[in-house]
Amino acid sequence: MKKRERSTLPRVQSPGQGIVYPAPSLDGLLTLFVPSALNNLAISAPIPTDISGIITLLFSLSALRDWLKLIVIGGFFETCRRIVLGGYSKMISAYKKSRDVHISTNTYGAESSSITLDGEDNHSSLFKSFRKLSYLPSLSVKYSLWYKGRYLTNVLFISGKGFPIAKVQAVALYTSILTRDRNILVQLLQQARTNYIAAQEHHMLFNGWKHVASRAKRSITSIILDPGVKEMLLKDARVFLVSKSWYSERGIPFRRGYLLWGAPGSGKSSLIHAIAGELGLGIFIISLSKMGLDDSALNDLMNQLPERCIALMKDIDATLVQGLTRERTDVPNPIKPGGHPASPKAGMPAANASTKITLSGLLNALDVCAQEGRILFATTNKYSLLDPALCRPDRMDVHIEFTLASKYQAKELFMKFFGPGKDEPLEKEDDESESGDSNDSGYSSIHDTTICGPKLSSEMLKELAEKFSDAIEPRQVSMAALQGYLMMYKVQPLEAVEHSTQWLQKERTDREAQGKCKVEEQADARATKEQATTEELEKEITQRVEKEVRERMERERFEKELREKIERDMTSKMESLFAERA
Repeated sequence: MKKRERSTLPRVQSPGQGIVYPAPSLDGLLTLFVPSALNNLAISAPIPTDISGIITLLFSLSALRDWLKLIVIGGFFETCRRIVLGGYSKMISAYKKSRDVHISTNTYGAESSSITLDGEDNHSSLFKSFRKLSYLPSLSVKYSLWYKGRYLTNVLFISGKGFPIAKVQAVALYTSILTRDRNILVQLLQQARTNYIAAQEHHMLFNGWKHVASRAKRSITSIILDPGVKEMLLKDARVFLVSKSWYSERGIPFRRGYLLWGAPGSGKSSLIHAIAGELGLGIFIISLSKMGLDDSALNDLMNQLPERCIALMKDIDATLVQGLTRERTDVPNPIKPGGHPASPKAGMPAANASTKITLSGLLNALDVCAQEGRILFATTNKYSLLDPALCRPDRMDVHIEFTLASKYQAKELFMKFFGPGKDEPLEKEDDESESGDSNDSGYSSIHDTTICGPKLSSEMLKELAEKFSDAIEPRQVSMAALQGYLMMYKVQPLEAVEHSTQWLQKERTDREAQGKCKVEEQADARATKEQATTEELEKEITQRVEKEVRERMERERFEKELREKIERDMTSKMESLFAERA
């Protein structure tokens, strides 16, 4: 009989029920958590009681070693797989980004010339008349970049909703920055604004409230008018822009209006372009004849103008003649007797069905809805057609007449055409050999990249300009016509002077022919109008006579029926009376 050994394990008393449990030992823990194979192994080998011994024991098991090998090998292959897939995904992503662009001839942006395709500037002159191919960002494609150590993404979207008048789609750029610093976004916006202003330093905005295009600023010296006209207008505009406090102190609306009127092609629009460039203001073109534009839409457009800008209404007389009146144009014409609409009064043109702007609406837009600080330019060819309410001060403060070309303008235009460029000095001496060869322009083919004319000395240039101006009759041709004539001889100044008399004679003949045709057209129109009036009167007389004949016939028929009825009644009464007596 074996003697039972007494357990020497320490006991722990439970405070709840007073039962005493033995404290667990390391051997007991191994017995609980180590599998039966380990228990069998523990029969022949002593169970270690320290951590290092336990680890050694675990690694000595063959099954555990196999599992560890499988884990290591599987982890190695999984790591290799992830590295390969990650590199492949990055390569495909970069490859896709290099292709996710649009290539088109339509460009936009402040520096559109910087995104043209490589080699577009190296083509021959045969392709210079075509627009260049340029890169454009794709829609709904995420572009990633780093900005000041922060990860940034850009996505370009075009919304389906467009502006009701401009009929264009709205473009939105969504930018995301991975940062907790809000100032990074502010710095990005400020830098973008600074770069945009720097890019637009030598350009100006055109075509209204949407940035459609920009043009290079035109120098005021390129505008050739009679002395003092452009200087006076530019000085007046500059003084106005710095006089806001003066206007405010005196309670005068801070706005200025200029009415430029005169012959077509006399430089009205060109002067506005040059003044906008000198003042650094954008031009907002308001087309009163635009389809669907009414008083409400015009007020909205005027309200959306910025504080410092130039609002341009070109050829306002055409709109006034065609449909701008004090009443609405959608009121039907009165109906004359006979079912025919009344004809318009003599000298009053028919209303334009597409124009829904009234004169009162235009005046209200100019007075109430105009932004403070705006400059309004209006051009017209027929000053007499404008309503006096539109031309009064506070709406059109300055009226400037543009006439046909004078001798001074012809001379200055000739010197501007054939004078030296900015980097080309005047010739100090006349070279007979060069002047003899100057009859040939030197322009041999369309593949030349530059146009080279003969070099003229200052004395010779002035002499040719004097001859050209003497040949021009003052106030007979427009500056646009003179410019078109000189464009035909842009590298042949001698030929331009020599053929000027013939050209003027041809212009005079054409003008007389046009005047004759116009007189004939007016006579035909007058005859047609008189014939139409005569036909209308004859038609009215015929209708009146026919109506009188019908009325007389109806009256005679009624009288005949009445007479027959009376006779029948009398006959029946007489018969009844005789019958009673019999």
